[in-house]
Amino acid sequence: MFGVCLSQRSLRLSLKMRVWVIFLLCLAGKALAAPTEEEPVVEETEVGANPVQVETGEFDEAIEVEEELVTETENPCLNHHCKKGKVCEVDDSNTPMCVCQDPSTCPSSVGEFEHVCGTDNKTYDSSCHFFATKCTLEGTKKGRKLHLDYIGPCKYIAPCVDSELNEFPLRMRDWLKNVLVTLYERDEDHNLLTEKQKLRVKKIYENEKRLHAGDHSLDLLAHDFEKNYNMYIFPVHWQFGQLDQHPIDGYLSHTELAPLRAPLIPMEHCTTRFFEQCDADNDKYIALEEWADCFGIKEQDVDKDLVI
Repeated sequence: MFGVCLSQRSLRLSLKMRVWVIFLLCLAGKALAAPTEEEPVVEETEVGANPVQVETGEFDEAIEVEEELVTETENPCLNHHCKKGKVCEVDDSNTPMCVCQDPSTCPSSVGEFEHVCGTDNKTYDSSCHFFATKCTLEGTKKGRKLHLDYIGPCKYIAPCVDSELNEFPLRMRDWLKNVLVTLYERDEDHNLLTEKQKLRVKKIYENEKRLHAGDHSLDLLAHDFEKNYNMYIFPVHWQFGQLDQHPIDGYLSHTELAPLRAPLIPMEHCTTRFFEQCDADNDKYIALEEWADCFGIKEQDVDKDLVI
């Protein structure tokens, strides 16, 4: 995860590139397993947390029931999938069904790094405790408003002002481009990118005009985007495709944004406001066209085929 504030008064994206690359290695190497219910983007809260490294599994709302040494006919739950916060049980007819997990059955956290903050500004012992609690509130107004806000214990986060919000896409674009370049450099034995993705990133990697990762001024980032615009088109599409998994429908819900948003918020207080701004039609979902527009990609360059 990268920990930055995209303004001049805070840390830069490039200073946390190493941690964020680890996060993207995980994200690129895993497909979020099963479809989950779509959830709306929620309003920003003035809370935050200390930056920690998380695995994408923390946000995967589809989990597999642990295998037992029994046959499928003896245990119908063996291959029955339940979303995060639920566990499989069988009814009187031996039919598997998903029921809310009792939060008290979640393993105790071993450290503060496992704590998560909900949008109710409450610190939960772990993501297991959070999702189990959210499940028990299904169908209620409180349950609909409760989402995983970020990783770590709840903490005050300063509000994002307009000038800082304007800086966010400048550094985010540059970060996305450099993350892809780093994945390309490390991809020889890990299959982190598909062959089609490698070909597109190779063109960026070998371009002599590429602005290398570093602590660059806002003016330089803006100038580079203007002069080397084509280098940024694929990274923006690629990130959308990495997040669009619940389900793959061309829209990003609050749940799908979680792998990127939740670890970022404690370190970049404009994150929530930026993603809310991307939802131009206020329908609680971010379409590819809205996502691209947020990063300055021209309408004629939006291409669903690039979301591999």
